[in-house]
Amino acid sequence: MDVEKVFHMTGGVGNTSYAKNSSLQKKASDMVKSIAMEAVQQVYLSLMPESIGIADLGCSSGPNTLSLIRDVIEVVEGTSHRVTSPTPEFRVYLNDLPTNDFNSIFKALPDFHRELREARRREGGLCHPPLYMAAHPGSFYGRLFPNKCLHFVYSSYSLHWLSRVPPALYRENREPINKGTIYISESSPPFVAEAYLRQFQEDFTSFLRLRSEELVPGGRMVLILLGRRGPHHFDRGNSFFWELLARSVSMLVAKGEVEEEKLDSYDVHFYAPSKDEMEHEIEREGSFRLDRFEMFELEREEKDGESYGTAVATTVRAVQESMISHHFGEGIVDSLFENYARVLDEEAAREEIRPVTFLLALTKS
Repeated sequence: MDVEKVFHMTGGVGNTSYAKNSSLQKKASDMVKSIAMEAVQQVYLSLMPESIGIADLGCSSGPNTLSLIRDVIEVVEGTSHRVTSPTPEFRVYLNDLPTNDFNSIFKALPDFHRELREARRREGGLCHPPLYMAAHPGSFYGRLFPNKCLHFVYSSYSLHWLSRVPPALYRENREPINKGTIYISESSPPFVAEAYLRQFQEDFTSFLRLRSEELVPGGRMVLILLGRRGPHHFDRGNSFFWELLARSVSMLVAKGEVEEEKLDSYDVHFYAPSKDEMEHEIEREGSFRLDRFEMFELEREEKDGESYGTAVATTVRAVQESMISHHFGEGIVDSLFENYARVLDEEAAREEIRPVTFLLALTKS
């Protein structure tokens, strides 16, 4: 499967869209907002650029994307006023894979610009500073921008997605090795975890090297991604969600609605690294100084009249539907995620599921 051509969050603004099912991601970005904005302020004060370049990598669509840009503009504008320096112009690059629903972002831009103008008028200003925004489709595991054009890079809940499913999960005749599951599980052979780790190391190193070429010296990055607590790959955290999704597919196999071979040949392009694995790659690649590393958990989210399992299932569906539909066909999606919601509720009632999120703040050396 060509990830770059198939993978995308569910677009639009419907009930199963990412725009309607990304509140968990928004909660996480709100929790670390002060750290991200401190990094923005520091890079501005240290470099005082006349034109500041900002990239949101893996921006997807929906309200979270423009919320970040609004926060960055407010912080830089407020800081420039305090130090009596002219507010710089803003160059904002919104990046995701070419299949992303950029149209939803474009449609929201007129209202976004109007809100900025109204906020400036309320504060006594005449107009908001020059803002130039552009979509920049492509994989962030490849080169995206010219040399030294960026000052701040932000990526939220994207870097746990690999550039591809590790090829070592399939023999030369394309026979799958990790049968009966879709990620690292207790039943997986040991080298499955090794294959995922190697792919993560390759991808993350490429990401760091390429961003170091695109950032100015002293430029900053803030990265938010899913991770795991320790060395064991299978725990009751992020990996467990995939175990339960595989179990939900198995239910459809048992009913004859999905071929067993389809389950055996499906693996997710996902990896939840440990703190040690990330720190090792940052040190080995050598382009960045790690200023801050935080690990946190999000509180369980239950909407009115909606169970925990349903809330998680709709979130995962908004992220995974493109890949599942491509591999299994669209006809199973509704029943699959109904199973998934039910299994999640059963497991959560038995014992808490505790996924963790990492935040990294880095400075280009």
